[in-house]
Amino acid sequence: MFFPGKITICEVGPRDGFQNEKGVISLEDKIFCINQATESGYQVIEIGSFVHPKAVPQMSDTDEIAKHIKRKDDVQYRALVTNLRGIERAASCGVNKVKLTVSASESHNMTNFNKKPYETINDFQACVELADKYNMSVSGAISTAFGCPFEGPISLDRIAELVESFMRIGIHEISLSDTTGVANPKQVYERSQILTNRYSNIKWFLHFHNTRGMALANVVAGMSAGITHYDAAFAGLGGCPYAPGASGNLSSEDLVHMLHEMGIETGVNLDQAIKLGAYVKKMVNHDTDSYILVAGKVSDLVKEKPIGQINNNSSS
Repeated sequence: MFFPGKITICEVGPRDGFQNEKGVISLEDKIFCINQATESGYQVIEIGSFVHPKAVPQMSDTDEIAKHIKRKDDVQYRALVTNLRGIERAASCGVNKVKLTVSASESHNMTNFNKKPYETINDFQACVELADKYNMSVSGAISTAFGCPFEGPISLDRIAELVESFMRIGIHEISLSDTTGVANPKQVYERSQILTNRYSNIKWFLHFHNTRGMALANVVAGMSAGITHYDAAFAGLGGCPYAPGASGNLSSEDLVHMLHEMGIETGVNLDQAIKLGAYVKKMVNHDTDSYILVAGKVSDLVKEKPIGQINNNSSS
């Protein structure tokens, strides 16, 4: 089984994690978490979204966040946008990378955007052109890429159509999102292998929710197919407000821990990532989908002891 030597993780907690929280999260806490994610070593951080505040109230302060975070030159700070107004807002506060999202499911896209998928991408053409004027890079994302809560399975042909539509408007970085956590490792491996071979000029991200406990296994399947970029959220926060039953994202600290145990580099300081996840969990004041925050690291289980001090009478 093939595994890459290094994986890039995008920390999406500040956007995909916080957007579903019912309690108020202060501007100061959001800025602190993003700064700590930067210090932890994440190379890509999704800081928020420039959408209408009535649609996603928790993201209404993204402009102020972008103005006050401590940035590093080697870190990409991206934000979700949905229209030209979002591009303008992102440019005004120094965001140099934005993400445009469409759903592979017509039902889900209508619920989210009140448009059919092809209509959404057609509208994105103007967004890409405006972003280019601001020297802003643009990535794309396809939600419900592995299945829809309303329509069931999503065909590979439909995913390919959306990929090609993104490519036609000049987008060559695309995330495939398992919005409701329905993907399984076999499906992820087969779909990822076909798409990476067919569209070798695309930089692929995979975005898994851990709704049914398969997110880490799906990462292993994606890596086996050659994909090296993954989204995750501190403390496993998140979920999709338009997808019934969708729980949190894959936990960042769980992903970093697994990869380090496998000898795969991430550039992330695991201890700092765990501290950030613990801070976030305490801040939101409810249980989250992070195994490491409950069980701790494997390396903490057994400390080295002289052979004579090992209890040979322990039972299994």
